[in-house]
Amino acid sequence: MDREPVDASADIARFLRRLQWGLVALAALWLVALLGPILTPFVLAALLGWLGDPLVDRLERAGRSRPVAVTLVFVLMLMLVVLVVLILVPMVERQVVTLVEALPQYRAWFMETALPWVEQRTGIEITTWLDPQRLFELVRTHWAQAGGLATTLFGYLSSSGFAFLAWIANIVLLPILTFYFLRDWDLLVERVEVMIPRDHLATVSRLAKESDEVLGAFLRGQFIVMVALGAIYAIGLTLVGLKLGLLIGMVAGLISFVPYLGAATGIVLAVLAALVQAQGFDLKLLVLVGVVFTVGQLIESYILTPRIVGDRIGLHPVAVIFAIMAGGQLFGFVGMLIALPVAAVGNVLLRFARERYTQSRLYAGEGPRIVVGVQAQAVPVASASADDGGAAGNGNGNGNDGA
Repeated sequence: MDREPVDASADIARFLRRLQWGLVALAALWLVALLGPILTPFVLAALLGWLGDPLVDRLERAGRSRPVAVTLVFVLMLMLVVLVVLILVPMVERQVVTLVEALPQYRAWFMETALPWVEQRTGIEITTWLDPQRLFELVRTHWAQAGGLATTLFGYLSSSGFAFLAWIANIVLLPILTFYFLRDWDLLVERVEVMIPRDHLATVSRLAKESDEVLGAFLRGQFIVMVALGAIYAIGLTLVGLKLGLLIGMVAGLISFVPYLGAATGIVLAVLAALVQAQGFDLKLLVLVGVVFTVGQLIESYILTPRIVGDRIGLHPVAVIFAIMAGGQLFGFVGMLIALPVAAVGNVLLRFARERYTQSRLYAGEGPRIVVGVQAQAVPVASASADDGGAAGNGNGNGNDGA
Protein backbone atom coordinates (compact mmCIF):
# COMPACT_ATOMS: atom_id res chain seq x y z
CA MET A 1 0.00 0.00 0.00
CA ASP A 2 1.42 3.42 -0.98
CA ARG A 3 2.33 5.88 1.75
CA GLU A 4 0.22 9.00 1.99
CA PRO A 5 1.76 11.96 0.13
CA VAL A 6 1.92 15.25 2.01
CA ASP A 7 2.42 18.87 1.08
CA ALA A 8 5.99 20.17 1.53
CA SER A 9 4.87 23.60 2.80
CA ALA A 10 4.57 22.44 6.42
CA ASP A 11 8.09 20.99 6.38
CA ILE A 12 9.47 24.16 4.81
CA ALA A 13 7.81 26.32 7.45
CA ARG A 14 9.20 24.09 10.20
CA PHE A 15 12.68 24.32 8.69
CA LEU A 16 12.46 28.12 8.52
CA ARG A 17 11.44 28.31 12.18
CA ARG A 18 14.38 26.14 13.19
CA LEU A 19 16.68 28.24 11.02
CA GLN A 20 15.49 31.35 12.82
CA TRP A 21 16.26 29.81 16.22
CA GLY A 22 19.67 28.74 14.94
CA LEU A 23 20.43 32.30 13.86
CA VAL A 24 19.31 33.56 17.26
CA ALA A 25 21.67 31.09 18.95
CA LEU A 26 24.57 32.20 16.73
CA ALA A 27 23.82 35.83 17.53
CA ALA A 28 23.83 35.00 21.25
CA LEU A 29 27.22 33.30 20.94
CA TRP A 30 28.59 36.30 19.05
CA LEU A 31 27.29 38.59 21.79
CA VAL A 32 28.94 36.45 24.48
CA ALA A 33 32.26 36.62 22.63
CA LEU A 34 31.89 40.39 22.23
CA LEU A 35 31.04 41.02 25.90
CA GLY A 36 33.42 38.38 27.28
CA PRO A 37 35.71 40.78 29.19
CA ILE A 38 32.84 42.14 31.32
CA LEU A 39 30.82 38.93 31.70
CA THR A 40 33.14 37.22 34.20
CA PRO A 41 31.58 38.59 37.43
CA PHE A 42 28.05 38.03 36.07
CA VAL A 43 28.75 34.42 35.08
CA LEU A 44 30.46 33.67 38.40
CA ALA A 45 27.63 35.31 40.34
CA ALA A 46 25.00 33.38 38.37
CA LEU A 47 26.80 30.09 39.07
CA LEU A 48 27.10 30.92 42.77
CA GLY A 49 23.45 31.95 42.90
CA TRP A 50 22.37 28.72 41.22
CA LEU A 51 24.58 26.67 43.55
CA GLY A 52 23.17 28.36 46.66
CA ASP A 53 19.50 28.45 45.64
CA PRO A 54 18.65 24.89 46.82
CA LEU A 55 19.98 25.71 50.29
CA VAL A 56 17.94 28.93 50.34
CA ASP A 57 14.82 26.99 49.33
CA ARG A 58 15.49 24.43 52.05
CA LEU A 59 15.76 27.16 54.69
CA GLU A 60 12.50 28.65 53.39
CA ARG A 61 10.76 25.31 53.79
CA ALA A 62 12.11 25.19 57.33
CA GLY A 63 10.13 28.34 58.15
CA ARG A 64 12.55 31.20 57.46
CA SER A 65 11.71 34.08 55.17
CA ARG A 66 13.43 34.46 51.82
CA PRO A 67 15.54 37.50 52.85
CA VAL A 68 16.72 35.76 56.03
CA ALA A 69 17.56 32.55 54.15
CA VAL A 70 19.44 34.47 51.46
CA THR A 71 21.39 36.40 54.09
CA LEU A 72 22.39 33.21 55.93
CA VAL A 73 23.58 31.48 52.74
CA PHE A 74 25.40 34.61 51.58
CA VAL A 75 27.23 34.96 54.92
CA LEU A 76 28.15 31.26 54.77
CA MET A 77 29.68 31.75 51.31
CA LEU A 78 31.66 34.76 52.50
CA MET A 79 32.97 32.81 55.50
CA LEU A 80 34.14 29.99 53.24
CA VAL A 81 35.99 32.46 51.00
CA VAL A 82 37.61 34.13 54.02
CA LEU A 83 38.70 30.77 55.43
CA VAL A 84 40.25 29.80 52.09
CA VAL A 85 42.11 33.11 51.84
CA LEU A 86 43.34 33.12 55.44
CA ILE A 87 44.22 29.43 55.83
CA LEU A 88 44.67 27.71 52.49
CA VAL A 89 46.48 30.43 50.54
CA PRO A 90 49.38 30.79 53.06
CA MET A 91 49.79 27.01 53.17
CA VAL A 92 49.97 26.80 49.38
CA GLU A 93 52.43 29.69 49.32
CA ARG A 94 54.75 27.85 51.72
CA GLN A 95 54.54 24.74 49.56
CA VAL A 96 55.44 26.73 46.44
CA VAL A 97 58.42 28.26 48.24
CA THR A 98 59.52 24.76 49.28
CA LEU A 99 59.25 23.60 45.66
CA VAL A 100 61.31 26.54 44.37
CA GLU A 101 64.00 25.94 46.98
CA ALA A 102 64.13 22.25 46.04
CA LEU A 103 64.53 22.84 42.29
CA PRO A 104 68.36 22.44 42.38
CA GLN A 105 67.84 19.15 44.19
CA TYR A 106 65.41 17.98 41.51
CA ARG A 107 67.89 19.01 38.82
CA ALA A 108 70.69 17.03 40.45
CA TRP A 109 68.47 13.97 40.83
CA PHE A 110 67.44 14.14 37.19
CA MET A 111 71.01 14.51 35.91
CA GLU A 112 72.70 12.02 38.24
CA THR A 113 70.03 9.37 38.83
CA ALA A 114 67.02 9.45 36.52
CA LEU A 115 68.77 10.12 33.21
CA PRO A 116 71.52 7.46 33.62
CA TRP A 117 68.89 4.92 34.74
CA VAL A 118 66.74 5.55 31.64
CA GLU A 119 69.75 5.35 29.32
CA GLN A 120 70.89 2.10 30.92
CA ARG A 121 67.46 0.46 30.66
CA THR A 122 66.62 1.61 27.13
CA GLY A 123 70.08 1.64 25.58
CA ILE A 124 69.40 5.10 24.13
CA GLU A 125 71.95 7.85 24.57
CA ILE A 126 69.55 10.66 25.37
CA THR A 127 72.36 13.16 25.86
CA THR A 128 73.38 12.79 22.20
CA TRP A 129 70.18 14.45 20.94
CA LEU A 130 69.00 16.28 24.08
CA ASP A 131 71.14 18.55 26.22
CA PRO A 132 69.71 18.41 29.77
CA GLN A 133 71.86 21.34 30.84
CA ARG A 134 70.42 23.46 28.06
CA LEU A 135 66.91 22.27 28.96
CA PHE A 136 67.25 23.35 32.58
CA GLU A 137 68.75 26.66 31.54
CA LEU A 138 65.79 27.21 29.23
CA VAL A 139 63.33 26.42 32.02
CA ARG A 140 65.17 28.74 34.40
CA THR A 141 65.19 31.54 31.83
CA HIS A 142 61.47 31.23 31.12
CA TRP A 143 60.78 31.07 34.86
CA ALA A 144 62.59 34.38 35.28
CA GLN A 145 60.75 35.83 32.30
CA ALA A 146 57.44 34.70 33.78
CA GLY A 147 58.30 36.46 37.01
CA GLY A 148 59.24 39.60 35.10
CA LEU A 149 56.03 39.39 33.09
CA ALA A 150 53.98 39.07 36.26
CA THR A 151 55.75 42.09 37.73
CA THR A 152 55.18 44.08 34.54
CA LEU A 153 51.51 43.09 34.44
CA PHE A 154 51.00 44.08 38.07
CA GLY A 155 52.76 47.38 37.40
CA TYR A 156 50.50 47.97 34.41
CA LEU A 157 47.41 47.28 36.48
CA SER A 158 48.67 49.67 39.13
CA SER A 159 49.57 52.44 36.68
CA SER A 160 46.59 52.11 34.36
CA GLY A 161 43.69 53.68 36.17
CA PHE A 162 41.00 52.13 33.96
CA ALA A 163 42.33 48.57 34.17
CA PHE A 164 42.89 48.83 37.91
CA LEU A 165 39.40 50.22 38.48
CA ALA A 166 37.89 47.47 36.31
CA TRP A 167 39.73 44.84 38.34
CA ILE A 168 38.52 46.37 41.62
CA ALA A 169 35.00 46.70 40.21
CA ASN A 170 34.87 42.99 39.38
CA ILE A 171 35.90 42.09 42.92
CA VAL A 172 33.30 44.42 44.41
CA LEU A 173 30.56 43.41 41.96
CA LEU A 174 30.89 39.67 42.51
CA PRO A 175 29.41 39.50 46.05
CA ILE A 176 26.75 42.11 45.20
CA LEU A 177 25.62 40.25 42.08
CA THR A 178 25.72 36.94 43.94
CA PHE A 179 23.39 38.34 46.62
CA TYR A 180 20.88 39.54 44.02
CA PHE A 181 20.99 36.25 42.12
CA LEU A 182 20.36 34.36 45.37
CA ARG A 183 17.47 36.64 46.30
CA ASP A 184 15.73 36.70 42.91
CA TRP A 185 16.61 33.29 41.44
CA ASP A 186 13.09 31.86 41.70
CA LEU A 187 11.63 35.09 40.28
CA LEU A 188 14.00 34.92 37.30
CA VAL A 189 12.99 31.32 36.64
CA GLU A 190 9.30 32.25 36.76
CA ARG A 191 9.76 35.11 34.31
CA VAL A 192 11.59 32.87 31.87
CA GLU A 193 8.84 30.26 32.19
CA VAL A 194 6.15 32.84 31.35
CA MET A 195 7.89 33.59 28.03
CA ILE A 196 7.84 29.95 26.86
CA PRO A 197 5.11 29.11 24.30
CA ARG A 198 2.36 27.12 25.98
CA ASP A 199 2.47 24.26 23.48
CA HIS A 200 6.19 23.75 24.25
CA LEU A 201 6.00 24.28 28.01
CA ALA A 202 5.89 20.58 28.95
CA THR A 203 8.90 19.71 26.79
CA VAL A 204 10.95 22.72 27.91
CA SER A 205 10.11 22.05 31.57
CA ARG A 206 11.21 18.44 31.23
CA LEU A 207 14.49 19.41 29.56
CA ALA A 208 15.10 22.14 32.15
CA LYS A 209 14.53 19.66 34.98
CA GLU A 210 16.91 17.11 33.44
CA SER A 211 19.51 19.82 32.83
CA ASP A 212 19.23 20.99 36.43
CA GLU A 213 19.71 17.42 37.67
CA VAL A 214 22.76 16.93 35.47
CA LEU A 215 24.26 20.29 36.38
CA GLY A 216 23.53 19.74 40.05
CA ALA A 217 25.13 16.32 40.00
CA PHE A 218 28.16 17.60 38.14
CA LEU A 219 28.80 21.07 39.57
CA ARG A 220 27.52 20.70 43.13
CA GLY A 221 28.39 17.03 43.47
CA GLN A 222 31.69 17.04 41.60
CA PHE A 223 32.84 20.14 43.47
CA ILE A 224 32.31 18.34 46.78
CA VAL A 225 34.15 15.28 45.43
CA MET A 226 37.07 17.43 44.25
CA VAL A 227 37.41 19.16 47.61
CA ALA A 228 37.11 15.87 49.50
CA LEU A 229 39.70 14.12 47.33
CA GLY A 230 42.06 17.08 47.55
CA ALA A 231 41.80 17.00 51.34
CA ILE A 232 42.30 13.21 51.47
CA TYR A 233 45.36 13.30 49.22
CA ALA A 234 46.88 16.39 50.86
CA ILE A 235 46.42 15.15 54.44
CA GLY A 236 47.49 11.61 53.60
CA LEU A 237 50.64 12.61 51.73
CA THR A 238 51.57 15.06 54.48
CA LEU A 239 51.09 12.42 57.18
CA VAL A 240 53.32 9.89 55.38
CA GLY A 241 56.12 12.48 55.35
CA LEU A 242 56.05 13.95 51.83
CA LYS A 243 57.19 17.57 52.01
CA LEU A 244 55.18 18.67 48.98
CA GLY A 245 52.18 16.58 49.98
CA LEU A 246 49.78 19.50 50.41
CA LEU A 247 50.53 20.99 46.98
CA ILE A 248 50.44 17.65 45.16
CA GLY A 249 47.24 16.61 46.92
CA MET A 250 45.48 19.84 46.01
CA VAL A 251 46.53 19.59 42.36
CA ALA A 252 45.33 15.98 42.19
CA GLY A 253 42.00 16.94 43.76
CA LEU A 254 41.40 19.94 41.51
CA ILE A 255 41.81 17.95 38.28
CA SER A 256 39.87 14.93 39.52
CA PHE A 257 36.76 16.11 37.64
CA VAL A 258 38.24 14.05 34.80
CA PRO A 259 38.06 10.42 35.99
CA TYR A 260 41.46 8.91 36.87
CA LEU A 261 43.36 11.98 35.63
CA GLY A 262 43.71 13.44 39.12
CA ALA A 263 44.88 10.18 40.67
CA ALA A 264 47.30 9.43 37.82
CA THR A 265 48.81 12.91 37.90
CA GLY A 266 49.05 12.84 41.68
CA ILE A 267 50.78 9.46 41.74
CA VAL A 268 53.38 10.55 39.17
CA LEU A 269 54.13 13.81 40.99
CA ALA A 270 54.18 12.15 44.41
CA VAL A 271 56.52 9.36 43.27
CA LEU A 272 58.93 11.89 41.74
CA ALA A 273 58.81 14.01 44.89
CA ALA A 274 59.41 10.93 47.06
CA LEU A 275 62.40 9.81 44.98
CA VAL A 276 64.01 13.25 45.14
CA GLN A 277 63.23 13.72 48.82
CA ALA A 278 64.70 10.34 49.80
CA GLN A 279 67.72 10.76 47.49
CA GLY A 280 67.09 7.28 46.19
CA PHE A 281 64.61 4.42 46.21
CA ASP A 282 62.73 4.58 49.52
CA LEU A 283 60.39 1.59 49.30
CA LYS A 284 58.51 2.46 52.48
CA LEU A 285 57.69 6.00 51.35
CA LEU A 286 56.66 4.84 47.88
CA VAL A 287 54.37 2.17 49.33
CA LEU A 288 52.77 4.73 51.66
CA VAL A 289 52.21 7.08 48.72
CA GLY A 290 50.53 4.26 46.81
CA VAL A 291 48.36 3.46 49.83
CA VAL A 292 47.18 7.08 50.06
CA PHE A 293 46.04 7.19 46.44
CA THR A 294 44.53 3.71 46.61
CA VAL A 295 42.45 4.66 49.64
CA GLY A 296 41.42 7.91 47.94
CA GLN A 297 40.28 6.08 44.81
CA LEU A 298 38.32 3.51 46.83
CA ILE A 299 36.56 6.26 48.78
CA GLU A 300 35.76 8.11 45.56
CA SER A 301 34.52 5.03 43.68
CA TYR A 302 32.40 3.45 46.42
CA ILE A 303 31.31 6.37 48.63
CA LEU A 304 31.72 9.86 47.18
CA THR A 305 30.74 9.47 43.53
CA PRO A 306 27.77 7.05 43.98
CA ARG A 307 26.22 9.02 46.85
CA ILE A 308 26.99 12.60 45.82
CA VAL A 309 27.35 12.68 42.04
CA GLY A 310 25.42 9.60 40.92
CA ASP A 311 25.21 8.33 37.36
CA ARG A 312 23.14 11.13 35.84
CA ILE A 313 25.97 13.13 34.30
CA GLY A 314 26.64 11.08 31.19
CA LEU A 315 29.62 13.22 30.16
CA HIS A 316 32.49 11.22 28.75
CA PRO A 317 35.94 12.24 30.07
CA VAL A 318 37.04 13.13 26.54
CA ALA A 319 33.97 15.37 26.20
CA VAL A 320 34.85 17.10 29.48
CA ILE A 321 38.42 17.85 28.36
CA PHE A 322 37.27 18.99 24.91
CA ALA A 323 34.56 21.25 26.37
CA ILE A 324 37.00 23.05 28.66
CA MET A 325 39.61 23.50 25.92
CA ALA A 326 37.04 24.63 23.35
CA GLY A 327 35.42 27.06 25.79
CA GLY A 328 38.77 28.59 26.66
CA GLN A 329 39.78 28.85 23.00
CA LEU A 330 36.51 30.47 21.90
CA PHE A 331 35.60 32.73 24.82
CA GLY A 332 38.64 32.83 27.12
CA PHE A 333 38.16 32.57 30.87
CA VAL A 334 34.39 33.06 30.58
CA GLY A 335 34.28 30.16 28.13
CA MET A 336 36.09 27.91 30.59
CA LEU A 337 33.57 28.86 33.29
CA ILE A 338 30.54 28.02 31.16
CA ALA A 339 32.09 25.09 29.25
CA LEU A 340 30.96 22.28 31.54
CA PRO A 341 27.43 23.64 32.15
CA VAL A 342 26.95 24.13 28.41
CA ALA A 343 28.32 20.63 27.71
CA ALA A 344 25.99 19.10 30.31
CA VAL A 345 22.93 20.88 28.89
CA GLY A 346 24.03 19.98 25.37
CA ASN A 347 24.25 16.34 26.41
CA VAL A 348 20.65 16.50 27.68
CA LEU A 349 19.50 18.04 24.39
CA LEU A 350 21.35 15.38 22.39
CA ARG A 351 19.66 12.63 24.40
CA PHE A 352 16.29 14.28 23.77
CA ALA A 353 17.00 14.59 20.03
CA ARG A 354 18.03 10.94 19.88
CA GLU A 355 14.85 9.93 21.69
CA ARG A 356 12.67 11.91 19.29
CA TYR A 357 14.54 10.54 16.29
CA THR A 358 14.18 6.90 17.35
CA GLN A 359 10.44 7.48 17.80
CA SER A 360 10.00 9.18 14.44
CA ARG A 361 8.55 7.71 11.26
CA LEU A 362 11.82 8.53 9.50
CA TYR A 363 13.74 6.17 11.82
CA ALA A 364 11.09 3.47 11.37
CA GLY A 365 11.26 3.78 7.58
CA GLU A 366 7.73 5.18 7.33
CA GLY A 367 8.56 8.71 6.25
CA PRO A 368 5.91 10.41 4.06
CA ARG A 369 6.45 10.96 0.38
CA ILE A 370 6.67 14.64 -0.48
CA VAL A 371 4.74 15.57 -3.61
CA VAL A 372 4.94 19.23 -4.59
CA GLY A 373 2.02 20.75 -6.49
CA VAL A 374 -0.16 17.62 -6.37
CA GLN A 375 -3.21 17.33 -4.19
CA ALA A 376 -4.11 13.78 -3.38
CA GLN A 377 -7.75 12.94 -2.84
CA ALA A 378 -8.31 10.26 -0.27
CA VAL A 379 -10.71 7.50 -1.30
CA PRO A 380 -12.29 5.48 1.49
CA VAL A 381 -11.30 1.85 1.32
CA ALA A 382 -14.81 0.58 2.01
CA SER A 383 -16.31 2.78 -0.71
CA ALA A 384 -13.68 1.71 -3.21
CA SER A 385 -14.32 -1.93 -2.39
CA ALA A 386 -18.05 -1.43 -2.81
CA ASP A 387 -17.56 0.29 -6.15
CA ASP A 388 -15.32 -2.53 -7.33
CA GLY A 389 -17.87 -5.08 -6.21
CA GLY A 390 -20.74 -3.18 -7.84
CA ALA A 391 -18.85 -2.91 -11.08
CA ALA A 392 -18.16 -6.60 -11.02
CA GLY A 393 -21.80 -7.33 -10.29
CA ASN A 394 -23.00 -5.11 -13.10
CA GLY A 395 -20.64 -6.79 -15.48
CA ASN A 396 -21.92 -10.20 -14.51
CA GLY A 397 -25.50 -9.04 -14.76
CA ASN A 398 -24.99 -7.58 -18.19
CA GLY A 399 -23.38 -10.76 -19.28
CA ASN A 400 -26.30 -12.79 -18.02
CA ASP A 401 -28.76 -10.48 -19.73
CA GLY A 402 -26.90 -10.77 -22.93
CA ALA A 403 -26.89 -14.45 -22.57
